[in-house]
Amino acid sequence: MAPPILVTGGSGTLGRLVVSRLRDAGRDVRVLSRTSARLDPGTTVATGDLMTGDGVELAVSGVETVLHCAGTAKDDDVKALTLTRAALAVQVRHLVFISVVGADRVPVSSRVDRAMFGYFAFKRAAEQVIEDSGVPFTTLRATQFHQLSLTTVAAMAKLPIVPVPSGMRFQPVAAAEVADRIVELTLAEPAGLVDDIAGPRVHTMDQMLRGYLRATSRRRLLVPIRLPGRAAAALRNGANLAPDRAVGQQSWDDFLAKQLPRHVARLAA
Repeated sequence: MAPPILVTGGSGTLGRLVVSRLRDAGRDVRVLSRTSARLDPGTTVATGDLMTGDGVELAVSGVETVLHCAGTAKDDDVKALTLTRAALAVQVRHLVFISVVGADRVPVSSRVDRAMFGYFAFKRAAEQVIEDSGVPFTTLRATQFHQLSLTTVAAMAKLPIVPVPSGMRFQPVAAAEVADRIVELTLAEPAGLVDDIAGPRVHTMDQMLRGYLRATSRRRLLVPIRLPGRAAAALRNGANLAPDRAVGQQSWDDFLAKQLPRHVARLAA
């Protein structure tokens, strides 16, 4: 019987999808979590904390493959270091990491950059930790998930007058499609940094907001603003895009048509 696959971030948008797919593929899955409260019933839980290291080495014991989906707005490098040290100690054969398109192209140097776009820097730092760890690895960079884009535009649309970053474009991708690809990579041999995965279309923030407003029958005044800093300039130049890797099938409009009835119902509740 194949050893279990350890998944970090198993309660997140991507994590739940990959856990389900790995089970469907007949693999035993163990989820690293600080608590089982947010996990699906029947999930095998290994209690551990990637920030403190508590329980992590025990969680990876008996595991040959780790799928690292746990990501936050900061400290991804700290968590990656904790995980790779434990993985190296028990001779994990394959560590798979989900990163973000633009991690290596969005400069985050000033305080302004860090405040708005520090996520890219933390992802790149985590990539480097994994690359240098000595654990065989695969890293997949993806563009923003539709769900994250929806959360962003919904929050912006709460304002009567909405400041919209001008010149910035996004290429949202379906989390389910990323899950399919990263599970495929997890079940294969370590491949290093692989080709990006991105959604089928590029949109400006203005277009995404207007699509959301139309779908929710709302009206807002949109006011373009130009964000300062080198990171913002990089995004205006498309550093977060992968037009040559537009392999996703579900568009932003398709996602809105499917997701918004439930979203609108929650707004009305």
